[in-house]
Amino acid sequence: MPGSGWILPVKAKYGVVVYSYYTKSENHLNLSVGDVVHIIEEYEGTWYRGFVIGNKSKKGVFPSNYVHLKEAVVERRGRTENIIPTELPIVQEVTNVLREWGTIWKNMYKAQDNLDVFKHLRTMMREIIEKRKRVLSGTLPADEMTKICHQLADLVDVGNRLLKLDLSVRNEKTYQLADIRDLSSLEVFRMHEVASTKVDKKIQEKKIDRNSKTMVMETIQEARKSHVYSLYVAVKNFVCRIGEEADVFMSLYDGGENVFISENYYVRWGSQGLPKNIDMLNNLKAIFTDLGSKDLLREKIFLVCKIIRIGRMELKEVDHKKRASGLRRAFGVAVMDITSIMKGTQDSDEDKQLFIPFMQVSGENENLQQVITRAISSREINHKGQGLWVSLKMLHGDLKTIRHDFQHLVDRSTAEVRKMGFPEIIMPGDVRNDLYVTIVQGEFEKGIKSSQKNVEVTMCVCNDEGHVIPMVVSMGSGENSESQYRSHIYYQNKSPKWMETVKVVIPIEDFYSAHLRFTYRHRSTFENKDKAEKDFGLSYVRLMKSEGTTLQDGVHNLLVYKVESRRLEPNDAKKYLSLPPSRSDLDNYKSKPGASPGGQSRLFNPRVEGFTLSRDTFQISTLVCSTKLTQNVDLLGLLKWQSQKKNLKKNLQSLMKVDGEEVVKFLQDTLDALFNIMMEHLDNGSYDALVFDALIYIIALIAEKKFYHFHAVLDSYILEHFSATLAYEKLTKVLVMYLDKAQQENYREPLMKALKALEYIFKFIVRSRILFQHFDDKDKKQFEKGIRNVFEAINRLMKITDKPTIALQATAMKYLTSVIKDIITVFDPKELSLLLKTFVSNVPAERLTKQKVQCMLDIVHSDIFKMQDCRIILLKMMTHHLKQLMEKEEELETCGKLLADILTLLRSNNVGSTKGDIQEVTNMLLRTVIRVVIKLDRHTQQAGNFVACLISMLRQMEEYHYDAYLSSFPTKTDLMDFLMEIFSMFQDLISNNVYRLDWVTMLSLQNSTFMRAIKFFTKTLNKCFLDAESFQFQLWNNFFHLAVAFLTQESLQMENFTHNKRQSLKKKYGDLRCEMGYEIRVMWFNLGPHKIKFIPGMVGPMLEMTLIPEPDLRRATIPIFFDMMQCELHSTGNFKSFETEMITKLDVLVEGGNGDQEYRDIFHEIMSEWCGKHQYLRTSGIDFVNLIKTLLGRLLDYRDIIREENRDNRMSCTVNLLNFYKDINRLEMYARYLFKLHDLHTECDNYTEAGFTLLQHARLLSWSDEVLETPNQRYRECSTHRELKEAIYYNTIDLFKRGKMWEEGIKLCKELAVQHEVETFRYQQLSEILTTQAQLYRNITDTLRPEPQYFFVGFYGQEFPAFQRNRTFIYRGKEYEPLCDFTTRTLNHLPNAQKMNTTSPPDDGIKNSNKMYVQIFTVAPIMEIPSHFKGKTVDDQILSFYKVNELQRFQYSKPFRKGPKDKDNEFASMWIERYTYTTRYKLPGILRWFEIEDTSKREISPLENAMDAMETANEEIRQMILKYYKNPEFPINPLSMKLNGVVDPRVMGGFTNYEKAFFTDTYMKENSDDLEKVSRLKDLIALQVPLLAEGVRLHGELAPSQLQPFHQNMESSFQELKTYVEKQYGKRPVFELGRPVRRVSPQRNVISMKQPRPESILSMQSNTSDHYHLTDGTPPEVPAKRPTSRLSNVISRSTSLAAPADKPGKRGSRTSEFFVNNFGSTNSLDKSVSSISSTGSGSGVVELREELTPQRPRRPKSQVGIPGVLGSKPVSGHKSPPPLPVKHQTDQHHEEKSSPVTRKPPPPLPVKQHDSSEKTNLLPPKKPGRSPRN
Repeated sequence: MPGSGWILPVKAKYGVVVYSYYTKSENHLNLSVGDVVHIIEEYEGTWYRGFVIGNKSKKGVFPSNYVHLKEAVVERRGRTENIIPTELPIVQEVTNVLREWGTIWKNMYKAQDNLDVFKHLRTMMREIIEKRKRVLSGTLPADEMTKICHQLADLVDVGNRLLKLDLSVRNEKTYQLADIRDLSSLEVFRMHEVASTKVDKKIQEKKIDRNSKTMVMETIQEARKSHVYSLYVAVKNFVCRIGEEADVFMSLYDGGENVFISENYYVRWGSQGLPKNIDMLNNLKAIFTDLGSKDLLREKIFLVCKIIRIGRMELKEVDHKKRASGLRRAFGVAVMDITSIMKGTQDSDEDKQLFIPFMQVSGENENLQQVITRAISSREINHKGQGLWVSLKMLHGDLKTIRHDFQHLVDRSTAEVRKMGFPEIIMPGDVRNDLYVTIVQGEFEKGIKSSQKNVEVTMCVCNDEGHVIPMVVSMGSGENSESQYRSHIYYQNKSPKWMETVKVVIPIEDFYSAHLRFTYRHRSTFENKDKAEKDFGLSYVRLMKSEGTTLQDGVHNLLVYKVESRRLEPNDAKKYLSLPPSRSDLDNYKSKPGASPGGQSRLFNPRVEGFTLSRDTFQISTLVCSTKLTQNVDLLGLLKWQSQKKNLKKNLQSLMKVDGEEVVKFLQDTLDALFNIMMEHLDNGSYDALVFDALIYIIALIAEKKFYHFHAVLDSYILEHFSATLAYEKLTKVLVMYLDKAQQENYREPLMKALKALEYIFKFIVRSRILFQHFDDKDKKQFEKGIRNVFEAINRLMKITDKPTIALQATAMKYLTSVIKDIITVFDPKELSLLLKTFVSNVPAERLTKQKVQCMLDIVHSDIFKMQDCRIILLKMMTHHLKQLMEKEEELETCGKLLADILTLLRSNNVGSTKGDIQEVTNMLLRTVIRVVIKLDRHTQQAGNFVACLISMLRQMEEYHYDAYLSSFPTKTDLMDFLMEIFSMFQDLISNNVYRLDWVTMLSLQNSTFMRAIKFFTKTLNKCFLDAESFQFQLWNNFFHLAVAFLTQESLQMENFTHNKRQSLKKKYGDLRCEMGYEIRVMWFNLGPHKIKFIPGMVGPMLEMTLIPEPDLRRATIPIFFDMMQCELHSTGNFKSFETEMITKLDVLVEGGNGDQEYRDIFHEIMSEWCGKHQYLRTSGIDFVNLIKTLLGRLLDYRDIIREENRDNRMSCTVNLLNFYKDINRLEMYARYLFKLHDLHTECDNYTEAGFTLLQHARLLSWSDEVLETPNQRYRECSTHRELKEAIYYNTIDLFKRGKMWEEGIKLCKELAVQHEVETFRYQQLSEILTTQAQLYRNITDTLRPEPQYFFVGFYGQEFPAFQRNRTFIYRGKEYEPLCDFTTRTLNHLPNAQKMNTTSPPDDGIKNSNKMYVQIFTVAPIMEIPSHFKGKTVDDQILSFYKVNELQRFQYSKPFRKGPKDKDNEFASMWIERYTYTTRYKLPGILRWFEIEDTSKREISPLENAMDAMETANEEIRQMILKYYKNPEFPINPLSMKLNGVVDPRVMGGFTNYEKAFFTDTYMKENSDDLEKVSRLKDLIALQVPLLAEGVRLHGELAPSQLQPFHQNMESSFQELKTYVEKQYGKRPVFELGRPVRRVSPQRNVISMKQPRPESILSMQSNTSDHYHLTDGTPPEVPAKRPTSRLSNVISRSTSLAAPADKPGKRGSRTSEFFVNNFGSTNSLDKSVSSISSTGSGSGVVELREELTPQRPRRPKSQVGIPGVLGSKPVSGHKSPPPLPVKHQTDQHHEEKSSPVTRKPPPPLPVKQHDSSEKTNLLPPKKPGRSPRN
């Protein structure tokens, strides 16, 4: 297509279809939304040419504006170019996932299956699409991008699990798909485990409705991975109608404990509604730092904003000149719950603004703490639009990390707001010296004032000289520090409560001499009075105590001293500092000697010049956060040891009693003090043990979970601050001393602690040595000797067998390996390896096994194992121990982990050469691991780990290792045992997967590794076990079965995978099936003369292999079958065993889902070609190939149909197969399918057919004691032919009984009786079978059976399966199943089929169409009377069976006109076209239908039709009379209706129409050949009179008194008819049956027989269809005139078949009205019979159309049995009774006009050629005198 104008695109190479594009042009490419296209060429930017990725073979043109282009990198431009999208890997993955999910989701919608997953998947897809949009936007910061990528990965993994798709293996850090090419199989296994566990957890979380507490706890546990958090707060807007300046304080508040947990973020707000510092406008940001995991555990956390206005005392004051200003007054608070944001259960976003409503104080004396409490408890706050708009975001990490990771949020202008207290981690160098002072409350007397004071507290920091230390008081972060603090004021409040916190930041050098000074002043409302006020009181508190500790944290009740001077001077400090500052100090002051003269302590009042103790009180709370100042005396004594050397021992001992939190605060200073003590006493070791113990205490303290995160602090100290260069000598000596005294009880506990602290002891030792080397590299040997001494001492400890030392030994093994990393930097690694080897080997056998393996595991994880020389030493020791433990099955889990880690490390790149290591592991452990894998339960985690170890070993083995290992076996027997063992294990692992099916990566890795190993093993098979002497059949057999199991496993069937998955697997591993298939082919042809040993055993496995739908594999392996045929032919002269096995296995495998039409064609092509070339197989071979082709076709049809719900099709396919097997004499397969057919029949309640099916199997058996070749699985107790045949017979008899086929059951009973009587002499069984036989005979004579209808069914069109396509069948209907029900049932199984509305054979257009057409109509069976009944009088009850059973011929008739139409008498030109159908087998049989084998057609003249109708009518009357003679208890209704319908045929005109049509001179003259037939018709009319006479007489005897009037009317009509007929056609002999009959029990309720239909010339129903078709398409015209004479009246009541009339006569009689009055209307009588359709009914006006379900007009009453009497003329002398309710005309009309869709009127059915009244009725007829039912 491309020509001029088409160019190669430069950028437009890759795109996604955004609009569907469909066209019929061959050159264009059809596209669907979402398709990804590769663009090859473009035309002027408007058209592209390319292909959909995944279908490169189909190229075409498509419009450019239907495609959205995406950026991509093009590799190898040209024909082999490859497109790589430039999108992020997670975006590419998500895109592919959405496409795959979309298809599945769409199919779910179509199937309406699994709606819960459907809805959940829809939600997940929407969420993924939204997150994908955010990723593609390119506006996300790094942390948000990482978070969303993780969320996307989780959504994809969870969705894949829900849809049972593959589990993705990801990098745990980046969440991108892992590249397994560089990973070991064990790493891949662990990644699968991690991913699977995570997905399971996610799914479980989705299923559980977690409450808030559970969610919080899970969030906390997840959050504990990081110990430091920060909260970013940005103030977007502040709206508060104050009108004055204000101080705004924001801080974090614990709602549970009602305390503030952070400093304040302080903003000065101007009176104009803007920050006073205009530079801060739109830049009000703060970061709350130092938050830890404990803070996340707080129950409720609030962000609180306190507002203090600065101005007048009252806002309403307007006299500005006279009022005091600058007063700080509480205004209100704004509070928001941020618990969910802090804990991470609610997303936080810096772009999202949150509103915090403002709540104002409600009165003058409501303090801010009360307002906060009120705001927290209020559900709604009437904020009136006042409040703060803020953005919040939770950040992970300390301030340094945050400044680096979130530079867009946190910069230099962002205020740092620290927590009030230490963070969870205090790093060395993090110097802090903060004092938090909270002004709590006070109580002040009014003194000389008339009202309470307006107290303002001023706090400043002063030194001993009384000078104020400037700029050390901070109101909060964000503003500069000040020299003093002024509290807000409560108006005339005796007990003000401030709860204001300020931070005091004092240089460490000023801390010792500083104190806090508080002064109190009354603030007046008026300015002049306010200026006159002076400080009325003073309080103070020192920051350091006399012993050198800082002010204790907590509440301090300070004394308030009255200030007598007007203003304070610096010299005043010396005065008040001599006074006690607090109530507790006052108590101590009183207890001093001489402080209370005269013992009057109660009245003691300390005072100095200018300061007198008042009764006012003041309370503060303090918190010291200092890394240099301690509040603990013992710790202080140690830190100042040089000034207190005499107490050094005591201080060292006391250190271990100091609280841990206090120690870790001063960790660096404490460690410096300890090592300084050690270094100062180098020559004197008196303090070494104490220092060592103190050091151990600190190390143990940090090892506690509570302080575990201080490890980083200790590591930092050792690297950066530790400086004791000779500490290693002291530490090693003390440690060796403790180890040598391990058996002394008092040393065990210190030694235990020392062993636990080994890691950090050696860190100090090594660091000390390294520092020493920087100054002087002497004493290296001495140092190494010291290290050696420590290890030797530990090794001696490991040899001790005393029980008390077990704990020490276990501890040593747990902690010793932690020192390796540091020691190898200063000690020879190889010597250390020898020491470690000795250490592990010294552990006594059977002791501390688990700890020993764990110790070796830790060694593997250490750096020493990465060194090749060291690894050689250690690996040999480890493999030795592992082999012993695994053989004993001890500690398998830990052993598996150790082996896994060894193999993982050996695959690493930085460990040197591993060739020898792999050989060592393989030689020692490969066989052991194989045996462990064989024994382990496949569903345990251990099994998965050991299989991963096995895969890793085999994967790392090169050809050299395989050759070396296989050659290490001393004998061929040992080698064979190994190969048998590993083949068996491989096959077991393939058949019973250790890993889940969604672990595709792991399974693929396993398969590729096994394939590689098998290739190496096949070389050994060919080399060592192929010659005649060494050939091992079982070994080779195991190989072939393993190979077939390998390539047939589910995880390799790529045709079941998606396109992307299939391409990915092929790219990484290739198609392993083909690879293994080629290997099998090579190995088979290598067998040579040994091939015959594998025939027929390997036929099944080879067949299973070739059935795999891979063309290359099939073409490569199918020739093996020809080789098998040829081999057996040369060996035995034929290939019967191969043929038998091939057929048997093919049946099983195809039924199991294998094989397809392509295989059938390839097999036929290849095998025919090979056989055609062979001299001896040219005929027999090709015959066999054709046989297999035919069988395969039928098996495929059977498999396709057997999955359908249509059981009829399943039965047809089953019969096709069993007939095929019978034809080829495969009787065992024939019997197998007979039982399948039997099961299908019993499922459908087709008991008759199930019985005939079993009978087929019985006929294969003989009445002999021959033993069965193969036991029957259904009759396991039967071992001989006789036993099995007898058992089948009994089952068949039971089925025939249930199917009411008693005649067939009798045949089997007779056969069994002969066997019991003549052959086996089992008289007990004989008596039982004869009893059964007798019961069956009774059933025949006493029980009425339903007579099924038969239907013609034709299937036309190419869409039908082959066994139905353009074929016709006769179906046997179910009991009481009319045509409409059968049609509906048939079409329900064929939803795509169209029903044909004609009975004519279809033309070729319909047969060759690609549609489905079904033709259905009723046919009449042609009874074949058994030979032994012919010429004999047989009860109709007996003959009735043969009317509907043992049938092979059926008729269908339809009328047509020939010649001109006679308007007066249409019967003269009405012909019948009669079809006769012959089926292949008799019905019923093994199916409810059989194919029509032959069809014949015959035309019947009108005269012949009339003769048939008269003969049928006479026979029906005769049979009814016989029935009532036999059983007078039958209901009288059928007889009444039958006789009255013949005696008084009002509608159809009687036989007048026959007389007009055939008895005229004109007809006689024109049809002289029919004179004999005319004579015969007259004779039949005359013969009807004696029958009617006997019937009327019998009716008179049986009719109850209520029916006598009706009978008299009928008898009167009969006499008139009789007189006329005898006069015209002569008198015939009287019909006599002997005795009169009487009804014994008129009330007996017996089953009613079906209603006979009135006779007419159209009543050819015994051999005609329900529907008629005239050549001109018009209904027949019927004479409307009635005879006027009395003779004509008599004629009109003729007993012959009546002709149709346009208008029925309106004759009525009193008798008939009386009958109707007593027995109900027409409808009542209709309901009283079971099925009017079985005997058929005429039609008043019948439209003769060729359709199957025509709409009929309402039938005249004369055609509906008894109702014919209702319209007759009343006989004189009888009064007309009132009419009974009859269905209204409107109702009837509605029924006539109802749509065929809503309600199809039942078609008129044919009258059988037998007594229809014998048919069973489900409802009994109404008894005389009973009121009719509505």
